[in-house]
Amino acid sequence: MEKIQEGPENDRKEQRVPQKQRLTGCLLSAAFFGALGSSFLYGYNLSVVNAPAQDIKAFYNSTWLSRYGEPAAAETLTLLWSVTVSIFAIGGLVGALVVSFLIKVLGRKGTLLANNSLAVIAALLLALGEKARSFEMLIIGRFIIGMDSGISLSALPMYLGEISPREWRGSIGQFNAVFICLGVFIGQLLGLPEIFGHVGRWNFLFAFLAVPALLQLCILPFLPESPRFLLMERRDEARAEKAFKAFLGKTDVSAELEEVHAESRAQNTLQMASALELFRNRAVRWQTITVIVTMACYQLCGLNAIWYYTNGIFEAAGFNKAMIPYITLSTGGIETLAAIVSGLVIERVGRKPLLIFGFSAMAVCFSLLTIFLHFQDSFSWMPYLSFISILAVIASFCSGPGGIPFVLTGELFEQSYRPAAFMVAGVVNWLSNFAVGLLFPFIQNALQTYAFMVFVVVCVLGAIYLLIVLPETKNKTFVEISQSFSKINKISQMPDKEMEDVLAVKPGQVEIGNGLKGKTANSVSDINTKDSNTVEMESSF
Repeated sequence: MEKIQEGPENDRKEQRVPQKQRLTGCLLSAAFFGALGSSFLYGYNLSVVNAPAQDIKAFYNSTWLSRYGEPAAAETLTLLWSVTVSIFAIGGLVGALVVSFLIKVLGRKGTLLANNSLAVIAALLLALGEKARSFEMLIIGRFIIGMDSGISLSALPMYLGEISPREWRGSIGQFNAVFICLGVFIGQLLGLPEIFGHVGRWNFLFAFLAVPALLQLCILPFLPESPRFLLMERRDEARAEKAFKAFLGKTDVSAELEEVHAESRAQNTLQMASALELFRNRAVRWQTITVIVTMACYQLCGLNAIWYYTNGIFEAAGFNKAMIPYITLSTGGIETLAAIVSGLVIERVGRKPLLIFGFSAMAVCFSLLTIFLHFQDSFSWMPYLSFISILAVIASFCSGPGGIPFVLTGELFEQSYRPAAFMVAGVVNWLSNFAVGLLFPFIQNALQTYAFMVFVVVCVLGAIYLLIVLPETKNKTFVEISQSFSKINKISQMPDKEMEDVLAVKPGQVEIGNGLKGKTANSVSDINTKDSNTVEMESSF
């Protein structure tokens, strides 16, 4: 067999073709169990109180009767139930406010692990409240599980973003959205009358909260901490190298270490920025505005308000009331399926197109829903179209807006600004959540079937903003993403010379004519060189 002659030029060309980083079991395990004990619990708590609502109110009334010798007034009962539901968002706000401190002290993984203690305490309070004849235990438990959700919705996306290779960062980040939707679905499923949605069994719905938390406590300690956190904030290169090797599944991670070192040296300071400094710094002004806008649209786009109409629409469509819990499962199933599809295509399509498509499709579906609701009493088949519109709104939301805002919050900022950015995003998220729950009933009373037009305006404005301002972040390093905002921030960004060396060349190739100051001869001894000026350096981050 004749051997094909390969010259040096062909060798260089072949080696400059970057290979896509494969997914490893360690990375997938970290994403799965990280999300299971975090975002899953958030989604679960969004839906778990719906099925036992009447049974819990009956428990509140009987407890009041046993204490004070008379039934609770209707206003008192409504107040107690409203506090039980809404205090979840207040707990989430408190969690969002403290998360930046926790992740600095405990790290990303450490914060997730410590957060499980809140989930277990909440599960005990909520599950034992009936036996102790104390509705206060349920209210406190809802507040604590709200804190757990507020912390996890910041710590988990940050952890996933920092452990993921850039070509998989969007897909791994979507584990957060998938498990939120899965949590909603499991909450609906377990709330069926045949399972736990029945008088005498509803406390098991809350006891289940401890299961995902304990599973995470059993697995996550054996998985690595974020290597970027270890290297840039803890200065622990040995553990960072070990973490990189575990997550990437390769023995030579010198390129990844050098890239993080270069990013560290390119930043003016590694002192973690506060939220106030985030707003003052012109270099991150539009990144901050973008996070605030996307996170506000995430809550104000109307998905949470959809549930106010769902049962009424199902009843108007002629469905038996006993069948409505089973039909409602379709909404949770559509949510989960759309989130999974989004996670599969995000690295091909990109973040920006999915967000714009999602908000635009929601605006269209809300407009159609408004029309169908207006004529619902005129045609017997119109409620079925309303039901289809609701499913389409849910699918549109989960295709992009349901998860990408959390991914973007981690991508738009470099290491020193990321904790403060997640704190700001969390505060906006929970305040917007609270605002929707507080204001939508009044909007509904005032506008009737036209109430959803408010969300059409929010979705359209959000899509326009993202179209004009947001750059695509797919397959870019954190520094490259920050530099893409330099023009709109009206700053002349002059990165460190070694950072230019890392970013200015094509992926898979680094010119060393100018030298990488932090790179020693020993650390690149196992990297193939084809001439005196080219070193193959395939960094995954």
